[in-house]
Amino acid sequence: MKFYTNNMTAIELKTILMHRIAEIEDVSFLKAIKTILDSKTQNEVLSLSAAQRDEIISSKKEIEQGLFSVHADLDKNIKEWLHEK
Repeated sequence: MKFYTNNMTAIELKTILMHRIAEIEDVSFLKAIKTILDSKTQNEVLSLSAAQRDEIISSKKEIEQGLFSVHADLDKNIKEWLHEK
C-alpha cells in the first residue's frame, strides 16, 4: 500500500501513521519509532509575558462565551466575498 504525503494535512498524515504503526509487531522497530517521537515531543517550558498570559485568559473566556468562528464558516465567507468582487 502506497501513501502520497506531498499534499497531506498534518491530521491526515497523523491518521495514516497511527494506522500503519498499529500494524507493526516488531518490538525493536516500535522502540525505535518511540525514540524518534520522544526526541520531538519532549515538553518544553514556555516562558510567557504577563501580556501573553492575559491574552490567553481573555481568549479562553471568549471561547467559553461562544465568541469565535468555525474555520469552515470563515472559508465559506471568504469564498462568498471573493465571488462578489
